[in-house]
Amino acid sequence: MSDKRLVRIHDDRMFLGVAAGIADYLNIDPVLVRLLFVLLVFASGSGIWIYLVLAFIMPEAGEPSAKANFFDEEEEIVIK
Repeated sequence: MSDKRLVRIHDDRMFLGVAAGIADYLNIDPVLVRLLFVLLVFASGSGIWIYLVLAFIMPEAGEPSAKANFFDEEEEIVIK
């Protein structure tokens, strides 16, 4: 079982990181989640309230995601 948590993501966030966090948790593109929220806003106006409630409930990630750390690591070159 994976140890994934539903958290707001610092990197790849547009506003509060809710859509990026949901997308990271579900392994989908964040644009799809953002489009879903926009569709909910235009359909019934509930997308704003759902987003704000999730932003209040979801904890913020303690550190940038593993994707960001993967590219920051330096490779060690050993010459023999």
